Amino acid sequence: MHKTVKAGLLASVVLSSHTLQAQEAADAVAPEAATSGHVQTLTEAARAALAAKDAGQVVEAENWMVAAANPLAAEAGAQVLRNGGSAADAMVAVQTVLGLVEPQSSGLGGGAFLVWYDAASQSLTTLDGRETAPVAATPRLFQDDAGEPLKFFDAVVGGRSVGTPGTPALMEEAHRRWGRAPWPTLFGAGIKLAEQGFQVSPRLAGLVERDAERLARFPVTAEYFLPGGAPLVEGDVLTNSAYAQTLHVLAAKGADGFYSGSIAADIVSTVQEAEGNPGVLSQTDLALYQAKERDAVCAAYRAYDVCGMGPPSSGALTVGQILGMLNSYDLAALGAENPESWRLIGDASRLAFADRGRYMADSDFVPMPTAGLVNKEYLADRAKLLAGDDALTEVAPGSPEFDHALNWADDEAIELPSTSHISIVDQYGNVLSMTTTIENAFGSRLMTNGFLLNNELTDFSFRTHRDGVPIANRLEPGKRPRSSMSPTIVMQDGAPLLVIGSPGGSRIIGYVATAIVGWADWDMDLQQALSAPHLVNRFGTYDIEQGTTAEALQTPLEEMGYKVNLRDLTSGLHAIEIGETLKGGADPRREGIALGE
Repeated sequence: MHKTVKAGLLASVVLSSHTLQAQEAADAVAPEAATSGHVQTLTEAARAALAAKDAGQVVEAENWMVAAANPLAAEAGAQVLRNGGSAADAMVAVQTVLGLVEPQSSGLGGGAFLVWYDAASQSLTTLDGRETAPVAATPRLFQDDAGEPLKFFDAVVGGRSVGTPGTPALMEEAHRRWGRAPWPTLFGAGIKLAEQGFQVSPRLAGLVERDAERLARFPVTAEYFLPGGAPLVEGDVLTNSAYAQTLHVLAAKGADGFYSGSIAADIVSTVQEAEGNPGVLSQTDLALYQAKERDAVCAAYRAYDVCGMGPPSSGALTVGQILGMLNSYDLAALGAENPESWRLIGDASRLAFADRGRYMADSDFVPMPTAGLVNKEYLADRAKLLAGDDALTEVAPGSPEFDHALNWADDEAIELPSTSHISIVDQYGNVLSMTTTIENAFGSRLMTNGFLLNNELTDFSFRTHRDGVPIANRLEPGKRPRSSMSPTIVMQDGAPLLVIGSPGGSRIIGYVATAIVGWADWDMDLQQALSAPHLVNRFGTYDIEQGTTAEALQTPLEEMGYKVNLRDLTSGLHAIEIGETLKGGADPRREGIALGE
């Protein structure tokens, strides 16, 4: 399959302590870890983009721009845009390369959410390519014989966690709607790199080494990532002929070549025959899969409308709630280094996450108070809870306006990376924001036809009820698990102004919200907003990015009543600001760049 050559957030019921403990337990499960370094053997433009990022400078362009998590993927998208392709065309090229060079993060075996601004119609819409639960899955899929939730990695590794992949269907639907270039031409970069080889990046090598024990569970996966029993090393030249063949099939047959035929059969057998932890995905599930168009969800913040993906994503709703509550406070006057700013941001986030845990799930299966959750009056009322001087001692879901009566219990699902984000603006004025994932780093650890299969079903609540009350995000056949992916387009007066998103599990929401605050309130240029130290609070504990100037806020936040945890916070923000010129930036915590002309 390959060769290697060594080369060098209040209501009548307060969130239970049990639920909070379960939510915070997510911190104990390793996400995609921090690594450093750059990919080698790049074009002059890519090297210049990396140098700009390292110097903390934005990249500027006149006509088009792409920002993605790996320079080889960004270059693939840039070539499509240079040749007159649309943002949708470029996304296909970027995704196919990402699935090869950072397979731990996204790929054909995963799912994605896409937000699209169409310049011709001046309209905003979204595509939902989230994975679905198999028709044979039961609500107790992740429970033991006693009805207790399985341990996280006992559920993840193997076929049980695999949902029906959605990324290929989303790619094809986006191209059908908005593409300009011939579909078969979009796979060339991925095929060439798979056949001729690419250098293993520092990030991929570090993550392989960290996860070697789990990657060794299944022979095909082990053969690829642990050749000869040893983890891949930075600089190894890696080929993937099976992936190249899969791309040839997609180029010739479209998504049908993935959802039927031999690739589909191989996916199903890989899942159902996974030793020790088989799953129930079937060819029926693959045949039934459809990417869905859904309305964008927008929330007002200052002079902007912050728009993104609605259910089954919690992203736009939760980002919108945080910003909507902060709308009542003058963060610009307080400043980025003021602990009071972070008290407001932190508790707004906690209030938003309380609503998220109670109400948010796949709206095709559960009634959702979507409009009520981002209603200005509701958020202004919730913002009054932030008027004190110290951390909120109690946080519970609010009561947004419903068009019916319904009671849900609080969820405790763990959501982790791996994930990637793509931002693109084309020469025609179209804007694409897409976050793409296989969930945990290396997903289920199952590999077939050159790509990894997701573990997305573990984004469902492992419990179905609490104290006899159903949980909105419980597993049901055909349902899409709740996500925190937050692909975002910030609008002003009906026009796009900023495209942004990030990986990072449920911390994605905080990464995106605070980057927007930095850009909108604190006079940061785009690269500064992406590079700024992270402070994230979801369930009470304040995560502060260790080794950064944000550590100075630890004592003031503790004095306000927060428990503080210093840790790596490995975002992967990629953004483009749209003005007289295009200005792009990439997160220094990962290997990505912004490229444009």
